Amino acid sequence: MSDTPLARLRWRCRRGTKELDTLYGWWLEHRYLEADDGTKQAFEALLEVQDPDLWDWTIGRGQAPRADWREIIHAIRAQHRL
Repeated sequence: MSDTPLARLRWRCRRGTKELDTLYGWWLEHRYLEADDGTKQAFEALLEVQDPDLWDWTIGRGQAPRADWREIIHAIRAQHRL
């Protein structure tokens, strides 16, 4: 992946709160490049979700409607013990 698409994803990981910035930025930096194409597409789609929903799912106040999103969120929660 060239740096330009990765830079765009870094920008998209900048959310409305520092917590979401940190959590989703972590996944991008530590898991994205090693992920398969389907997981990468799922992550990119997950970044389209509104912050309140993303936050609720991330802290376990709800559940993402897609299984592939839940896997990403689970990895984030496991890494950060949420």
